Order: sequence, then C-alpha cells, then structure tokens
Amino acid sequence: MTTPCTPSGGEPPAPAGLTKNLGVIDGFAIAASSTAATTSIGIGLGVTAGAVGLHLPIIMLLAFLPVLGIASAYTRLNRVEPNMGSGYVWVGRSLSPWLGFLVGWIAIVATMVFLAYTTTVTGSALLQLAGEAGLHDLVGLRLDPDSTAQSTALGIVVLIAVTLTAVTGVRSAANLQKYLLVFEYVVLLGFCGYGLFAGPHPFSLDWINPFFIPSAEQLAQGLLLSVFCFWGFEASFSVTEEVGDPRDASRAGIITLFTMLGLFLLGSFAFQRVLSLDELTGHGAQGLTYFGDRLADQPLAALPLIALTFSAVASLQSGVIPTVRGMFAMGRDRTLGPLWTKVSPRYGTPAAGTVAVGCLAAAVAVLSLVIPKVGDLILASVNAIGVVVAIYYALTALAAAARFRGTLRGDRRQILGAVVIPVASALFLLALGGYLCWTFFDSADHFEISPDNGWFMLTTPAVMLLTGVLAAAWAKWVRKSDYFVTGRTTEEPGPAVPEPARDPA
Repeated sequence: MTTPCTPSGGEPPAPAGLTKNLGVIDGFAIAASSTAATTSIGIGLGVTAGAVGLHLPIIMLLAFLPVLGIASAYTRLNRVEPNMGSGYVWVGRSLSPWLGFLVGWIAIVATMVFLAYTTTVTGSALLQLAGEAGLHDLVGLRLDPDSTAQSTALGIVVLIAVTLTAVTGVRSAANLQKYLLVFEYVVLLGFCGYGLFAGPHPFSLDWINPFFIPSAEQLAQGLLLSVFCFWGFEASFSVTEEVGDPRDASRAGIITLFTMLGLFLLGSFAFQRVLSLDELTGHGAQGLTYFGDRLADQPLAALPLIALTFSAVASLQSGVIPTVRGMFAMGRDRTLGPLWTKVSPRYGTPAAGTVAVGCLAAAVAVLSLVIPKVGDLILASVNAIGVVVAIYYALTALAAAARFRGTLRGDRRQILGAVVIPVASALFLLALGGYLCWTFFDSADHFEISPDNGWFMLTTPAVMLLTGVLAAAWAKWVRKSDYFVTGRTTEEPGPAVPEPARDPA
C-alpha cells in the first residue's frame, strides 16, 4: 500500500503475495476487454439508437469529452498514489470516507450487474452461433437466443470457466484477452470499414448535429448510454499494483479510451450506413449478427457474431479481475471481510475472492430471470449501471480536484487540467444522472418490472446506493474499520488529506 507522499515517479511495494509482472500492453488488454468494444458496438449501438435515432456518431463524441476529463483525473491521482482501490481510496482520502466507500461499493455492485447481463449476452451469442450452424433444437427444446433463461444457463457455464482462468493469474488472463482482442478488432475493422463504403444509406450531416435530437430527455438518455459504453477504461488502474511501473496503468487507460472512441465512431457511421433506424433498434442482442448478414454471405457473415462471443467472454473475465482487486483493497482496510485479502500461495492472486465474485455474479444472473427477454434485460441493466457509474466517476473527479487544489496557485494550464476540467466533467455527469432520475420518476405512476417503467428504472440504482450506505454503516460500527476515522488504511498513520502545492504532472 502506498501513501499520498509517495513521489510521483516512485514505485510502491506490492501487497504481500501479489505478483508484479504486468506491462502497459497487459493493462490495455484488461481495460479494452472490460470496455468490450465489440459488445458495445454490436448491442449498445442499437440500444442507444432507440434513444437518439440516427445520431450515434455525435452522441458518442459528446459522451467521450466528460469521460476524458474523468480519465485525466484518474491519471493524475494514480501518479501520486498507485492503488488497486483507485476511486475508493482516492475519494475516501480527499473527500470523505463515506463517499469513498460508496465509490468502491458502486464499482462492485455495478460490475455484478454487468457480469450478470454479460453472462446472458454470452449465452445468447453462443445460441446464435448454434443457430448459424443449423442447430435449432436440443433434446426437444427449441433454442431461442432471446430467451433469458436459456442464455443465462449457458452463460453461467462460460462464467465458471473464465473465473477459474482468472484465478490462475492476471498474466494468463491478459494473454488470453490479447488473442481475443486481436481477432475482435480485425473483424470489426474489416466489416465496419467495408460497411462504411458499401452501405446503401447515404451519409447525412444530421448524424453529427445534436440539435436534431428530438428532446432533451432523449439527448440525456443517449449520453448516459454512451458514457456506459466507455465504462471500463479504468480497469487498468485496478491492476496498478501488479504492474512493473504504475505509470503503465495510466498509459493503458488513456490508450484504451482513445481506441474505444475510434472504434465507436467507426461502428456508428458504419451501422448507420448499412442499417435503417428500424433495423438498428429492432434486433437487440442480435444486432451484430444482422449487420454481418447484410454485408456478407455465410460463413463470412458469422465472423462478427464470433467476435461478439469472444468480446463477451473477455469482458466476463475482465469484469471479475478489477472487481476482486477493488474488494482486496477494501478488505485490507477492514471495510470488507478477510475473505477478500486471501492470496493464493500457488498463483499469487486473490483466488478465494475471485471465486466468490464469480459465484455472486452467477447468483445475480439467476435473479435477472425475472426479465424474460434478453433485449429488455440489456436495456434495464445498462440504464441502471449508467446512473451509478456517472456518480462514481464524478466523485473520483471531484477527489482529484480537491487533491490538487494547490495548483490554483500555479499557472492556467495546471489549473485547467488539475481542477477545472475534472470539476466540469463531474458536474456534467451528476447533472446528467440527476436529470434522468427525475425523468424516470416523472414518467410512471406505478411500479412494474420492465425497462419501460420509470419507477423500476429508478429503483435499481437507488437499491445499489442504499445497500452501499448500509454496508458502510456495518463497516464503520460493526467491523470498526479505522478507514472511517482517518480516511486512510488501517496500516498507515498520518493526515487524511494531503495538500500538494503543485500538480505532479
């Protein structure tokens, strides 16, 4: 564990037992797999088009700007304090231990929901592949890729496999993800590049004009969904204590973010060139399959679906890895139990916690069966995660501004980069999330488990936050963690919030 006084170029010791054997490429593989560009393009673009119509390129670009501001905050904080707890540690020390715990908790529960629906998406993709291969029935059961029950059952088998792979070490997981990413990106670039020129629908300047989006509510919904698409770049910071040079974690996160922007813009233009609005919004989890069928004959048309399957598998694995490391950081502060700090002497990883995360994700996936259609499950999950991710991104950015407020005595460039941009990005995301919560509340007069019901859409993120408050209270008054007294780990003495006089950049 590091202290805030660690020099920006220093290399803190890794926690006992964890292996420091990763580099910037490994960090990129983990973060890029967590962001899951192929899944976001294949599924997220259709969901977002349902909100903003044929304005995907501009909405992706607009959402990128505040996320870039958040990424700059992560990078600055990681330079002075590389820590696998990232936002949980930084917010706890710079703003409030309660808010810091909430950031850590949000990251955990949001990823659990993400893993649950990605488990279902993985199963759905495999069922689609079976259909493409001519297998439509199995022991009398008709295979349906849009069935949550069938997709979840098959996806849980894959979740178990990738969890066991993650147990053996981040290096082996990152190596697997590198190969999956290469295949995904080759397929994406090939099909989207071809679609960009061969699509039947002409380019339109309206696609990059946000003022043509019908309403402020649709604009806000589209921005939140697009922010969700970029979510995951910070996974590289979760392995910062297993990277030889902590600065490589920052480089990996920024490289991931710009790579995702390029892929999302390419995918947005290509999908709108090839598919009509009805085709974009009407195929749900099978959008990428339909896109491939419009551009090529079998067996080439199956390649985008295979890439989607690889992306879903990789994002399952990369979802497990940062989550358990965030819980490791919370466990060594005694804000969570000792299970999460157990390191396997054989693999040098938090193996017990990794298995536990896989089991919890499987349990949440089973609970999600209350929503029978995969497309509806995706929409409900993405909206809920988008709201809470906006909150924890915003809090981390505000922590950076508080941490480096001493730069207000510096030059304008330092002030802009260290304080103004993070604060502006945070306020934008908080306003966006708050506005959408109000529209959810105002759009319904009864509760129903459906992605079309505003009260249900509001209840899910509210439960995530409420459980975080209850868990924090348990950690403070039952576990009696010193984290809530000092804002620091139980291992470290000293003041809670440093006030550096200059920007470490």
